Amino acid sequence: MAHGSLTSWDDFPVHQVAETVRHAGTSDRNFYDRYYFNLHGSSDDLFMIMGMGQYPNLGTQDAFASVTRGDRYHVVRASRVLDDRMDTSVGPFRIEVIEPLHRVRYILEPAEDRAIAFDVTWEGAIPAFEEPRQYKRMFGRVVFDTMRFAQTGRWTGSLEVDGESFAITPDRWKGTRDRSWGVRPVGEAEPAGIREEIGQMVGFWNYAPMQFDDFSILYIVQEEPDGHRTIEEAVRIWADPDRDPEWLGRPEFEHRLEPGTRLIATPSTLRFPEAPGGGFDVRVTPLMHSYIAIGTGYGVGDEFRHGMYRGRDLVVESKTWSMDELETWAWFGIVDHVARFELGDLVGYGLHEHGVFGAYPPFGLETGYDTAPG
Repeated sequence: MAHGSLTSWDDFPVHQVAETVRHAGTSDRNFYDRYYFNLHGSSDDLFMIMGMGQYPNLGTQDAFASVTRGDRYHVVRASRVLDDRMDTSVGPFRIEVIEPLHRVRYILEPAEDRAIAFDVTWEGAIPAFEEPRQYKRMFGRVVFDTMRFAQTGRWTGSLEVDGESFAITPDRWKGTRDRSWGVRPVGEAEPAGIREEIGQMVGFWNYAPMQFDDFSILYIVQEEPDGHRTIEEAVRIWADPDRDPEWLGRPEFEHRLEPGTRLIATPSTLRFPEAPGGGFDVRVTPLMHSYIAIGTGYGVGDEFRHGMYRGRDLVVESKTWSMDELETWAWFGIVDHVARFELGDLVGYGLHEHGVFGAYPPFGLETGYDTAPG
């Protein structure tokens, strides 16, 4: 490493503020910069979710991969001290940007004591799309100020899960990725103070990037308990890069929860009543789910959180749970589903992600501890 905070990125013309690249333009502890990917076989066979993040003001970098396979949920995760921000590796994890905004390779080296290993390359099926900025201030403090681009695509490579080997081919193995950066809660939990009774994220979060043969639809709704939306998006993005994105107006949803849970019942509907040329509905059928909030850093439990300091030495861990172990308590975090999306005669596949946080009266949840009435 060069003297001071100089790193390899500083030899490129990428600076945005009067700082070296190692330092973000804000000193907010919650600044982050991360990758998210998922991989599925357009079926209920297997669902893998992977990520890697840097937290410049916490001085840490971490990565994870989780796989839901049958009745087992596996997680491999790693954490280290952040140094050169151009170094997108954390122990056995490594990301290589082959063609920016189009092709990315992600590797998790094998080891006898780890349930997951892979070498897979992502290729975008649509141009990367800049999603709307998410901004939220609570009691004077900015708790969310994030940017993100999203993309649907296909995978090629190899995957091993708990002794099974899978040939990953782009005809079947698809997924979604995003790159996000900005400010949102990361690291060790802070004292909640005046926000304790409300929580930093409340209401209903629903995200569904769905991939059809000739286009993808990106759908987002973040709705607070009183119905106010802090962010929403509905856009059709064509696989043909010469065609402009088509905004679909205000999106709506028709969901109900499975009684006694916080999980969306099957099937459900996403509606686009203001779409150019006439409104349409998309029928959503989840095929399998992943409790991504467990073990990966996304917030349920304090054992491992994105940006958490784990010591000066590299930490690599492998965990396995039965899905039955995760029922009930995992419902209170983000849940990711592989889903089939039906638009008339067209069938697509993708991610259906949801989280119901705190009270949300539209689903019959009067407190943050309730599950759906029967």
